[in-house]
Amino acid sequence: MKPGMQAVRVHPTEVDCYYQTIVDPSGERILHLTTFGSDDRQSAPKSSQTIQLGTEAAQTLVKILMETFNIKT
Repeated sequence: MKPGMQAVRVHPTEVDCYYQTIVDPSGERILHLTTFGSDDRQSAPKSSQTIQLGTEAAQTLVKILMETFNIKT
């Protein structure tokens, strides 16, 4: 994960996000996240984006979250 430089803004709607824990062929636990379109979507709920995080990526994300929200351990 690297810092982005895009011109981003707050999304106008919220989405639903579901998570599952899966195991890859080597036995590593993977966190699988799936987002679904907003409740304002006209069609039936549909998966919009998925991301899978292994241990290293999850540790990096936790560090980013703690720094972003100034969380002390």
